[in-house]
Parts: sequence; C-alpha cells; structure tokens
Amino acid sequence: MNKQILIVDDEAAIRDMVAFALRKADYEPVGAADVREAQTRIAERVPDLILLDWMLPGTSGIEYARRLRRDDMTREVPIIMLTARGDENDRVSGLESGVDDYVVKPFSARELLARIKAVIRRSHGDDGEGTVLVGPLVLDTAAHRVRSGDIELHLGPIEYRLLAFFMTHTDRVYSRAQLLDQVWGSNVYVEERTVDVHIRRLRKALEKGQADSLVQTVRGAGYRFSAVA
Repeated sequence: MNKQILIVDDEAAIRDMVAFALRKADYEPVGAADVREAQTRIAERVPDLILLDWMLPGTSGIEYARRLRRDDMTREVPIIMLTARGDENDRVSGLESGVDDYVVKPFSARELLARIKAVIRRSHGDDGEGTVLVGPLVLDTAAHRVRSGDIELHLGPIEYRLLAFFMTHTDRVYSRAQLLDQVWGSNVYVEERTVDVHIRRLRKALEKGQADSLVQTVRGAGYRFSAVA
C-alpha cells in the first residue's frame, strides 16, 4: 500500500499542485481545505505524513499541530509545515509546536519531495530489533516503544530517533552538528538550533518517567546521555 499524505491547505491550487507531484512519486495524496475536513480524513485513515499550511481559516496550522500532537491517534504522525513565514523565530515556533520540518513557500516539487522522503526515513528508519536499557528506560526497537518502569512514554518521531541514538551511544558528548548528522542525516539542511528544540521536547516527554535528567547539557560542547549524574 502506498504511503498516504494528507495535504491541509485552503488554497485549492496548492493542494492540486502538491497532489500531482505526490502521485508521480507513488504517494497517495488526500486533500483537506481546513481543520474540520482534515479531521474527517484522519478519521477515515491515519495518514503516514501530514503537509500542514501555517495559515488556515479558523485555526492556525501551529495550533492544529499542537492539537495533533496531543491526540494519541496522530501523536507520532510526521508533520511538515508549509509556510510563507521564513524567518528564524517563525521556524522555531513551528518546530516547538510539534512539526518535524518546514518548507517555505514558494517551493519546488523536487524540494518538497526531498523533505518528505527525509522525514519519512527519519520517522521509520530504525528497523533494528532488540531492547536497550539505560537507567530506568527500556527502548524496544522492534515495537518502537519506550518505557520507564511501568510507564509508557509517548515520543514524536524525531524525539524517538534522538533517544534511540542517545541510548545506544551513552556517556559521550555530541555536538549539535554531530547530532544533526546522526539523527537527521548529513544530506538534510537543518539549523543547529533545531537540535535544542527537540532536546527540550525529549526532556519533556521523559519527565513523565522521571528520566529527563539523563539528557545532560555540556556547556559549550553539546549534549550527553548518561545514567551517571
């Protein structure tokens, strides 16, 4: 079955253009003009990825992204924000709302497809089997689940990959650039500040299992993951 991508954009011309490019790349596009229609589409089938416009009627894309991340059904669905707002603060706001990447309008179909492939690869690329234990955390790489004691922790796709890397590379300091290469991929152009955004989201997710202290900031160097304080 082809991966389904939900396009949430109130401009029909953009939906049609993106859908055309997706079909040529063997994806199954589904369109929605607003949040209400998007929710109907998701109820019919949870998509493999969501392309979400920043400016939507009624509810902004930022607010809808936060809503999707709070919903158990869509918590782990990758989201790419489509936006005409390209300055750094806007991009960081988008990332902090829970989106995995952003594409600034106007964009080419080639760029969009490259971003989609990269995000899907990051979200589903860990196919290893086994269990990794660090401190109270148990990472089930086959089931893509994380537990702290009896508590199951819910992580977004990038936070999961970041944690999986940390848990298999403990007690060593990694710079932001090194984490970008290892978690995002060396061929993906993402600002180093993006790492800080996802580190904050990872720590917040780990708080529930009282494991956020395992992610340690090493001033001037980067981050370390260790069960040793």
